[in-house]
Parts: sequence; structure tokens; C-alpha cells
Amino acid sequence: MINKSHPDTKEVMPLLEVKQLSLSFPQYKEGFEESYIQVIRDFELTIHSGEIVAVVGSSGSGKSLLADSILGILPDNAQTNGTILFEGAPLTPKLQDELRGKAISLIPQSVKALDPLMKTGKQVQSVIRDKKNRKRIQEETFLKLNLPPNTGDKYPFELSGGMARRVLIATAMLSGAKLIIADEPTPGLDEQAWEETLINIKQLSETNGGVMFITHDIHAALKIADKIAVFYAGETIEIANKEDFSGQGDKLRHPYTKALWLALPENDFKALKGNQPDSEEVFTGCVFAPRCPIATEYCRSNKPKSAVINKGITRCFYA
Repeated sequence: MINKSHPDTKEVMPLLEVKQLSLSFPQYKEGFEESYIQVIRDFELTIHSGEIVAVVGSSGSGKSLLADSILGILPDNAQTNGTILFEGAPLTPKLQDELRGKAISLIPQSVKALDPLMKTGKQVQSVIRDKKNRKRIQEETFLKLNLPPNTGDKYPFELSGGMARRVLIATAMLSGAKLIIADEPTPGLDEQAWEETLINIKQLSETNGGVMFITHDIHAALKIADKIAVFYAGETIEIANKEDFSGQGDKLRHPYTKALWLALPENDFKALKGNQPDSEEVFTGCVFAPRCPIATEYCRSNKPKSAVINKGITRCFYA
């Protein structure tokens, strides 16, 4: 093990702080025996104003449920534990209702979130607080996002997927939100639309807003994020700085993060054996131990806590 150091302290209060968040759902087995599936375990994350933090994980790892937890739109049967703070205040259900769509805005994964029966211009104008200049502000924003002048007069079904995503981004930009949660905004886009979408999301942080960028695309994360939170089996196993992803991944602290980096085509293109565990699986030790090349019996029997190492955070006994 290497020596552990303390991170640089910041006097500025975080915009969003998630501490030891766990999320479970009940399930009924044979004989109607009730048990709980834990889909998020001891999750932690901090976002400051003007910062983009990417939450990177494979499909089914619980990333979108994390967004729903922050927004307060989980199903009624969800069981949560832990703390979520927004500008230092506990994010209670009442406060979530007050902030959702205002101080906290979502760019949803699906463009179906747009109202199919309302023209896109009217939809975006509905979030603008300056009632006298709504149309002008909407049109100026559409131009800024490289949307044709007549886009506001079209219905969602008349737009391409890339255009519809930019309309959703415009809605988030004009909502006046302090925190934007972008949930998988790039899948299925061609290269040009992919680039444009990432540029547009980057613009959101330039107005001093914080962005949580949820994605399984590590290339997209590295292009715009300041920090990368790596999500595995519902846990934050590492929070690394963008600069740590270089060379052979020597600055990365967790074996899974290194494996992700080395699996990219421009690196060793070396696939990691095995699969991410199902949410029903219960671990007494490290969730990555079954696939980890350096795991020991101690790892399989003991759960690592997060530790600050070289200005990053990781959950690994041997980082």
C-alpha cells in the first residue's frame, strides 16, 4: 500500500454532496418472502459550481437511479439511506419538489421526454422566467446551439435525434438551474452530433452551473469532465481527475478503472474477463474481487472503505 494523503481543501461549499447513499427495492421470493435488492451502495460524490463530474459505469449499474434519487422521482417502494446535500442543505422530499426543474434540471436520456403535441419553441419558452422576452431568448439560444431558425415552429417528431437533444439542452440552459443532470445524452448519435452535444453540455458549466454527466462512454467523459466518478455494481470505486487518464493508467488507483482505460482501442484493447455482478448478489468483501487480478482472500472477506490517495478517492486495499 502507498501512503495516503489529504486532498486539497476547498473553502467553497459544494453545490451537491452525496454521502453514503444506498438505494434498495423490495422483491418477493417463493412463498412471498420479502427481501431487498440493493442497487446503489455507499455512493459518494461532490460537485462544485462550474464543474463537470462524469459518473461512468456500464449499463445496468444504477447510474440513472442515482439521478432519480437526487431529483426525488424514485418509485414509492424505493428505500434510501444516506445524505444528499444541495448547497449545504439536506435535500428533503419537500426541497426536491421545490428545486426540481428549477435549481436542479434534468436532460433526460430519451428525447421522448419532449411533449409530442407542443411545438418545441413553446416548450422551451415555458421555462424562461423573463415573460416579456421569452420568444427572443428561445430563438437566440436555438441559434447558439446551431438549431435552424424555424426549429421552434416544429413538433418533436419533425426533428432529428440530435436536434431533439439540443432542444432538451436548451431547456436546461434556460431553466436557470444551478445543477444540471445529463443522463446518457450521447448514445446513438453520429460523430458530428456527438461532438456538438458534448460542446453544448460543456457550455452549461461555463455559466457557473455544476453538471453531473451520466454516461457509459468514457471517451465522452474525458472530453468534457473535470473529474470522473467510476461506478461499479452500485458503488463509487474511484473518483479520479481527468489528468489521471494517461499513458498506461499508472496514476489511476483502482484495478477496475485501470482495466477500463486499457480496454480502449487506442490503448492495449485488453478486455476484462467476467461480468459485472447482478444487483441481487450480496458481497461481504469488495464487489470487484471476483474479477480483480490482484484480489486476495482479505479482499473477498472485507469491504474496503473510500480513502484519499494522491488527490483522488478510491475503494481498494492495495491502491
